[in-house]
Amino acid sequence: MLNPSITLLIIDDDPVVRARLASYLEAAGFAVLEADNGVQGMQLIQEATPDLIICDLYVPQLTGLELLAQLNEQGSETPVILLSASGSMSDAVESLRLGAADYLTKPLDDLAVLEHSVRRALQEASLLLENRLYRETLEATNRELQTSLSLLEEDQNAGRQMQLSMLPQTPWQADDYQFAHQVIPSLYLSGDFVDYFRLDQQRIAFYLADVSGHGASSAFVTVLLKFMTTRLLYESRRDGQLPQFKPSAVLGHINRGLLNCKLGKHVTMIGGIIDQQTNQLTYCIGGHLPLPVLYSEGKARFLEGKGLPVGLFEEAAHEDYVLDLPDSFSLTMLSDGILEVLPGASLKDKEASLPGLISAAGGSLEGMLETLGLAAIDETPDDIAVLVLSRNLA
Repeated sequence: MLNPSITLLIIDDDPVVRARLASYLEAAGFAVLEADNGVQGMQLIQEATPDLIICDLYVPQLTGLELLAQLNEQGSETPVILLSASGSMSDAVESLRLGAADYLTKPLDDLAVLEHSVRRALQEASLLLENRLYRETLEATNRELQTSLSLLEEDQNAGRQMQLSMLPQTPWQADDYQFAHQVIPSLYLSGDFVDYFRLDQQRIAFYLADVSGHGASSAFVTVLLKFMTTRLLYESRRDGQLPQFKPSAVLGHINRGLLNCKLGKHVTMIGGIIDQQTNQLTYCIGGHLPLPVLYSEGKARFLEGKGLPVGLFEEAAHEDYVLDLPDSFSLTMLSDGILEVLPGASLKDKEASLPGLISAAGGSLEGMLETLGLAAIDETPDDIAVLVLSRNLA
């Protein structure tokens, strides 16, 4: 494939060799510059910034090794292929130690070998550049994360505002689907978190997370969750893996991230993806109770599902469940803090009462807050998060 936008620099004091290499590489689609000594070559490098350099090891005035050493001192990332008629093992080792992209022996009877080396070195340089830019993006995101964490540590009020700013808009409309949430912290900062966003034109993702513990230490993890899900979405889009984006894969990614961070925190989660074309919900449960409650045609029931908490076990496996969504419905997800404020003799009794309460509330967030008395509640023993997804709810 012709690509004259890629410029190569050939540094060789033999005009016949130089002309042969230049002719072949130009025919292969590259723009070619030439120099007959190392000093002239270094000048062209500064002036023309070639994409790749092909240099004879023993070129006059400035040898290939000396040129390579100078480029290293300047922090250059331009790949260099060194050529040598000696074929010395020590020269090859020194060349590669200094960072040469390749070391080829002369004479080059088959110039296709050189072309292959050039294309491979250019591809590696492109990947290195992409990785560096990606690393810089992650480092910038990490710095933002560190800033967020510092704010949480230094100022609870600023931390609360930061946490609120990370929450999505409520209510939020995505075509005929509506999302609404309420997060009520037991302390000033919450260990419960919700998020929802578009994956693409066809799919919408959401999750509700309940971090173990309370207060600032648990709030730190909600910041981390937001960072990890955002990074995973970015990586999936960059690598073309977005079509394979599954709730179970998200929980697995977060599980590995929390274990690697060694924060001593785990999370129970509900994650889901709505496919608007098929009207199907794919969801995953990560050790979370109570289970989501589906309300439709005046009736409410728990969805099926089970799975291990996130951030506790290295080999935790999570399963995706698929649900055909009714034309009119609501899906209510709650953190287990809700069980602390419900009437009942036992946690089992409180949990069993939820479908009836959601039916009485008409399946809406406003109805839930009123029915459960959450709208006017001042203090709770545990954080409470409510996330309601609905469509065509009367």
